Amino acid sequence: MKQQNTADRPQIPLLLSAVFLAYLAQMTLNPIIAPLAREVGLAEWQIGVTISAAAVMVVLSSQFWGRRSQSWGRKPVLMAALALAAITMSLFAVVAAAGMRAALTGGSLFALFLLLRGIGFGTAIAAVPPTAQAYIADVTSDEVQRVKGLAGVGAVQGIAMMAGAVLGGVLAGFGLLTPLIVVPVLLIVGFLLVAFGLRREPRHELVTNPVKVKASDPRVWPFLLAGFGMLTSLGCIQVIAGFIVQDRLMLDAKLTGLVTGGVLLAAGVGMVLAQTIIVPRSSWGPPKLLRVGALTALIGFLVLIPNAGAALLVFAIFLIGLGLGIGMPGYAAGPSLLMSREEQGSLAGLIGATNGLTFVVAPTLSTALYGFWPPAPVIVGAIVMTAVFVFVLLHPRFRNLASLQE
Repeated sequence: MKQQNTADRPQIPLLLSAVFLAYLAQMTLNPIIAPLAREVGLAEWQIGVTISAAAVMVVLSSQFWGRRSQSWGRKPVLMAALALAAITMSLFAVVAAAGMRAALTGGSLFALFLLLRGIGFGTAIAAVPPTAQAYIADVTSDEVQRVKGLAGVGAVQGIAMMAGAVLGGVLAGFGLLTPLIVVPVLLIVGFLLVAFGLRREPRHELVTNPVKVKASDPRVWPFLLAGFGMLTSLGCIQVIAGFIVQDRLMLDAKLTGLVTGGVLLAAGVGMVLAQTIIVPRSSWGPPKLLRVGALTALIGFLVLIPNAGAALLVFAIFLIGLGLGIGMPGYAAGPSLLMSREEQGSLAGLIGATNGLTFVVAPTLSTALYGFWPPAPVIVGAIVMTAVFVFVLLHPRFRNLASLQE
């Protein structure tokens, strides 16, 4: 009997640890991606296209991974994803090193960046959130616990953003190649954690034929649209954060990596504060979380538009992180509460695909707009966030969550 109880106990902390390591690896790259691009001779738009390619792969593969996490099991899916991520990022480090020595240049360098950081890593990372979200939906039953559980996924992503900003910035002080070497190590640690720690579900607990959920489902689309808008706004500034820091503060490449890490740390602090304190203690339902989050992030965008110095730059990024941290659990939990167990994997994949879709256009558009006029992408982000706030405030679907249960 004791063995049965142990076998039945959810492994949410271990699963969240794997999510943390995967996102820590991704976030460690963020502080150095802009100076790295300039160091190897790539244009801003080429980095934007690379990030967008990763987002395309997330869109294309998230629902596949979400359903497979129910039919194959979480352990095989996460092991495959983390192994693929470790391999592609190891090769990316080699390519970046060759680029910095001018052994690879121009179109060949860009193509390898696109293949490895874009297509390969994007496909791998797409598996992580749907697997975690479907698992939490499977082991929670009421609204409060579901929101708290999904906030936990967001919280570890926020902690990863915070830790990655620090780690990437500090490691950049030893040279831009140092973070690139550490990233595959983090992914390998995550792989080993899953391989030796996560239990496989018994065959009878797997869902042989997971139900596919459509984006047009009336239980789903309002939440997807709100989440899409919020993350599109984030995408308008995430990739250009390094350029904003370097150009507004007039820093060299090495110092830009360090300071960008500090700026992104502020966003991570905001997300963690929201998802570890505000969301669990407020007991707000999904609609209110979306409204409060959108308004908070909107204020952050408005503060970020003018070039008003380092302090307001950090404060603006903090508010954006805080707003996203409040809103995202509502976006994920809202439709999840209305789905059957057989639909949870597909829903989680659909949410992951929606998240990825926001980064298909936003990074390329934002880097192009930044080259035309630096405040432009921030203004676009503010406009989109305004539209989200008005939508979740006025649309009848958000006035009563129960009205979606049809």
